[in-house]
Amino acid sequence: MAENTTAHPPVRFETHPDRYKHWKLDFPEAWGGKVARLSMDIQDDLGLRPGYVLKLNSYDLGVDIELADAIERVRFEHPEVKAMVVTSGKDRIFCSGANIYMLGSSTHGFKVNFCKFTNETRLYLEEMAAESGIPTLAAVNGTASGGGYELAIACDEIVLADDGSSAVSYPETPLLGVLPGTGGLTRLTDKRKIRRDLADAFSTVAEGVRGKRALEWNLVDAAPPKAKFDAVVKERVDALVARSKRDQRGKITLTPLSVERTDAGARYTHVTVELDRGARTATLTVRAPDGDQPKTPEELAKAGAKAWALAAFRELDDALLDLRFNQPEIGLVLLKTAGDAKHVLEVDAMLAKHANDGLVREVVLHMKRVLKRLDLTAKSLFAIVDAGSCFAGSLLELALAADRVFMKDSEDEEVTMASSPMNAGPLPMSNGLTRLQSRFLREPERVGHVLETSGAPIPTQQATKLGLVTFAPDDLDWDDELRIAVEERASLSPDALTGMEASLRFGGPETMETKIFARLSAWQNWIFQRPNAVGPRGALTLYGRPERPELDWNRT
Repeated sequence: MAENTTAHPPVRFETHPDRYKHWKLDFPEAWGGKVARLSMDIQDDLGLRPGYVLKLNSYDLGVDIELADAIERVRFEHPEVKAMVVTSGKDRIFCSGANIYMLGSSTHGFKVNFCKFTNETRLYLEEMAAESGIPTLAAVNGTASGGGYELAIACDEIVLADDGSSAVSYPETPLLGVLPGTGGLTRLTDKRKIRRDLADAFSTVAEGVRGKRALEWNLVDAAPPKAKFDAVVKERVDALVARSKRDQRGKITLTPLSVERTDAGARYTHVTVELDRGARTATLTVRAPDGDQPKTPEELAKAGAKAWALAAFRELDDALLDLRFNQPEIGLVLLKTAGDAKHVLEVDAMLAKHANDGLVREVVLHMKRVLKRLDLTAKSLFAIVDAGSCFAGSLLELALAADRVFMKDSEDEEVTMASSPMNAGPLPMSNGLTRLQSRFLREPERVGHVLETSGAPIPTQQATKLGLVTFAPDDLDWDDELRIAVEERASLSPDALTGMEASLRFGGPETMETKIFARLSAWQNWIFQRPNAVGPRGALTLYGRPERPELDWNRT
């Protein structure tokens, strides 16, 4: 049965601290403005969609959208911040995780995309510590279960109140028949390196683990009694501030995106999305800058959110999220670029020259995060390179992220690509490799051959020899070959393609990040469709009712 995609209004991913419903972002005087404090105080009756109540600080997608926005604003708008505290504004409850009734009433696709967005946001929180010098501490002043503990474990340190009732837990397996968000299990073993047997016990005890035992098992970093909780939090946050290496002088205010939406797609300043619902395809075009761009970090700060390197990728991010959540029937995205490649290469040169500047670093890290979002999007991606394209440097990454690259071999028109220093390391994939390295695992020397051309136009035949192109039809065959390839791809099973693409996009080494999304694409995707979880008598379906779930005891 096809999923109902029209029952609810489209999800929008832009917000602002003035409009937050569930989080409070402040900068306590006790730390002289050097610490951002994010307090979760979820309003029960203000869920993103009707039909469920967000009790016990449980969250839905709307809560996570605010969290992602807050993290981004701290990074761009508050260069004085050197640490962050995540805590609860409610008494005796930190966070009870994803709202069960929201999950139970959502379509399968929404559940999986929700989990993906949540994990992307938590990885962004971890990146903030590793790359921006803003370590985080979870002040767990109550029970943290499921996604609540997943949020805590995404922080660098966890302080749990030892008050006789506060606990950390992963109750999903015993109560709901699903995995603990996939990121949760991976962080237990790969981040906190908890012993396998203890992790097994922890993940199957619904009531969780408290105080001293949580500390013994390394589930938390401190478990002071309630009377000393605030003092211990302050002491540990002071230490985080002292060790922070953040050195960012400039800031950028993240102003609202300019976008015109219609039933046929969306038009931003630098990005356009055109939908062909009948063909189940979308054409996503990113345009090069058409005017002077900042040449120094000071000019970047002055240009603010209008600077192309930030504006275009913010727009691309919003477009990708719209395609994920609001256009599930679109299976194939045709990636195009337009404009003068020279202007893209000039921006890249500035970013590379000033890579050690704090504000420039944040812009590049944002570009990296958006390109990862592209890698992780469950759509087929075809890059279309023809006359007028500007797949250069940072925009060449779009082609390198694609499942296939079609480049026109024309005798009458100039069709080129170009590499830049941005292809050499600043924009890695989830596997820790650049997209060039991931492309040439068998022939790593080809990476150097491509980078040697930095800044110079690469025409079609040279691009083909370098291994940058999948197919290069000539003028006569271009339209027909492209049409046939698009029609064939759109005719294939979306389920099979999602699994195939997720398997092929991340060759090479495995990281905590690739494990999280591989398990999300495979195991959680599978479990969310199994009757033991979502069948008429499944654990997730019957949660909160007096009936017991009926499980199929056959192992698969």
